[in-house]
Amino acid sequence: MFQVRIHGRGGQGVVTAAELLSVAAFIQGQHAQAFPSFGSERTGAPVVSFCRIDDHEIRVREPIMQPDALIVQDPTLLQQVDVFSGLQPDGYMLINSSRSFDELGLAEFVQGFRRDRLLTVPATELAMKHMGRPLPGAVLLGGFAAITSLVSFGAVAAAIRERFTGALADGNVAGAVEAYEYVKNEIQELANAQAG
Repeated sequence: MFQVRIHGRGGQGVVTAAELLSVAAFIQGQHAQAFPSFGSERTGAPVVSFCRIDDHEIRVREPIMQPDALIVQDPTLLQQVDVFSGLQPDGYMLINSSRSFDELGLAEFVQGFRRDRLLTVPATELAMKHMGRPLPGAVLLGGFAAITSLVSFGAVAAAIRERFTGALADGNVAGAVEAYEYVKNEIQELANAQAG
């Protein structure tokens, strides 16, 4: 079973991102579940959502304490919430930021992880570019597809189009495409740097 925990703030589409990821898994013929965990339910408050994906029926229902992957939609949470709790050294991490791990003050922390599984992605900027709204969730799922290969980009795009219509669907897919390509390029650059 692959477990994903998504951190963000109310109004950023954290719950929607988990739902889209689960639909993408369903589209590929896998089993999936998505559910949120709310504290104070207001715009801007920290929100966590969860997604599990497996080849078999999923019976467990509790929050994910040891995720295989983390998606952080709001980098301001890095100083407020223990978003990294339970992430193993071989886990995946995507942080919505145009800044590097060094610039985010995480250089020492990430040394204990596989560097090819940790990336920052300027998802809010891509969302603004393609939709005119700061909603990074679907964009980050494009990056998630690229870094994990757990779900295909085609399944992510299909899930987005199932949820949204018209210009909103087109903008989300376009942002997700750009994030997918961005992550693929970053992974290739890391591989080249390690080889050279």
